[in-house]
Amino acid sequence: MKRVSKLIAVAIAAGGLLLTSSVNAQTSTASTPNPWRLGIGVEGGIPTGNEKNFSNFELGGTLRLQYDADARLGITLTSGYYNFFGKDVPGFAGTKYANDGIVPVKAGIKAFFAPEIYFGAEVGAGFETWTGGNTKLIVSPALGWANRTWDVGVRYENFSGQNDNYGLVGLRIAYAFGL
Repeated sequence: MKRVSKLIAVAIAAGGLLLTSSVNAQTSTASTPNPWRLGIGVEGGIPTGNEKNFSNFELGGTLRLQYDADARLGITLTSGYYNFFGKDVPGFAGTKYANDGIVPVKAGIKAFFAPEIYFGAEVGAGFETWTGGNTKLIVSPALGWANRTWDVGVRYENFSGQNDNYGLVGLRIAYAFGL
């Protein structure tokens, strides 16, 4: 737990340093669009690792605050809720595993390598919501398409810690607007 907390603190500090250094480097003109955006996303995914034993599908929602440091780099903070729907227990007709929930808190980047096409990377913590749940380290690479209004991305998200490792392959569709 202490190791995960230290990693979260380092990730947040690094994100803060990137954000403040980028803010100082920017110039402000009337024709420059607002660099701050908020995206509201819906996500669906397929569980991997240990979680696939208990769930076949994940559905969630997220909010992503993004600061465009320049035309090719966005700095992100993402949080929301993921629900892993319990699947049928083998050999027990009509009985399902309990749904599992997790609250992600992640900092990351979106690096555009072609017009509107980006590589994303996020790191953070995932807080399991069931009784006895733990805090997991989240590492999440992504590939996506985004313009000023829409963001569609595919990612792998890994949750690890306490000798337990699981994840998801997910699709996020989000609507974004300037702040």
